[in-house]
Amino acid sequence: MDVTRWLEGLGLERYAHAFREGDVDAAVLPELTADDLIALGVASIGQRRKLLAAIAALRPTTRSAPAIAAADAIGAERRQVTVMFCDLVGSTTLSLELDPEDLWQVISSYHSCVARAIGRYDGFVAKYMGDGVLAYFGYPQAHEDDAERAVRAGLGVIDAVGGLDVRSVKLRARIGIATGLVVVGDLIGEGSAQEQSVVGETPNLAARL
Repeated sequence: MDVTRWLEGLGLERYAHAFREGDVDAAVLPELTADDLIALGVASIGQRRKLLAAIAALRPTTRSAPAIAAADAIGAERRQVTVMFCDLVGSTTLSLELDPEDLWQVISSYHSCVARAIGRYDGFVAKYMGDGVLAYFGYPQAHEDDAERAVRAGLGVIDAVGGLDVRSVKLRARIGIATGLVVVGDLIGEGSAQEQSVVGETPNLAARL
């Protein structure tokens, strides 16, 4: 494969010299990352995204043809996603100590606080599960720094929840974050139980953390 012609096909032949100077050949090209492109002088975010998408298309897939067909049939999509799980420390004790209405007010304030912190970094709150919150970074909107955004959002959640004053209860949150390849499917469930189906080791690891 001619890397220069590949760049010309993308309308980015201006970087051909930089790729040659960086010894980027057909074997190296599929392994390039966003940091590599920055080092090669690709300053524009839009051009980096264009290059990364084209590079991803060069990488071989380990999925079988039946698996690809099945995923396409249900509208599934392979994505690099950072998953965050957040829950309250000591929520069981709170449920025993507080009146249900007071507990509802505490949980509601906590949910709103977490959602604001996640939304500040373009995260997507997928589901509320009692005192737990499930969020995705990299879906439905992807950024080059989704993992960093998740970490910053997690630190923001811990600070914000710690500063809440609801029913004179001192709250603390704990966070689990993991990044990896997942398959994002269609919406499952109904009503408040509805969520975007995300399958893979990543959500399981985040939950365990």
